Amino acid sequence: MGATSHVPAGTGYHLEDFEVGQVFETGERTITAEDVAQFAELTGDHNPLHTDADFAATTVYGEPIAHGLLGLSVLVGLFEDEGIFHGTALAFLGIEQWRFNAPIYFGDRLRARMTIEAIRRSRSDPGRGIVTRRYELLDQRGTVVQDGVTTVMVKARDTQDHGG
Repeated sequence: MGATSHVPAGTGYHLEDFEVGQVFETGERTITAEDVAQFAELTGDHNPLHTDADFAATTVYGEPIAHGLLGLSVLVGLFEDEGIFHGTALAFLGIEQWRFNAPIYFGDRLRARMTIEAIRRSRSDPGRGIVTRRYELLDQRGTVVQDGVTTVMVKARDTQDHGG
């Protein structure tokens, strides 16, 4: 418990593969001006804090920063690249809390860490369960720029011993 885990090749982890305290870490991704421009186009969020260098220069940040929700979206993508929930996640159930602790600047290299906080098998369907995860999004300096707790529904592998 508490050691960093790596996903074996193939399908993602099933409910039984997770342990409370298990830690997963991702590789890095650099945030670019193009990422922010594409996110602004996709969402329609063209706030000048993100898209206008002249305006952003007049703010406390001194330069444009990435959208907060872009950071959260990148975190999800970093974990998809790791394959942890690939083919086994059934539904993203919610964000219990999320904090935007520091700005993400263009050129920042982001990586993510996930710690498993709770696991429970579904009472109504033993073929699935709920995994509660603490996420941390870190920049190249090790600053936790975002963090929070989310829940996901995951396929179970073994239903024979659970009434299935």
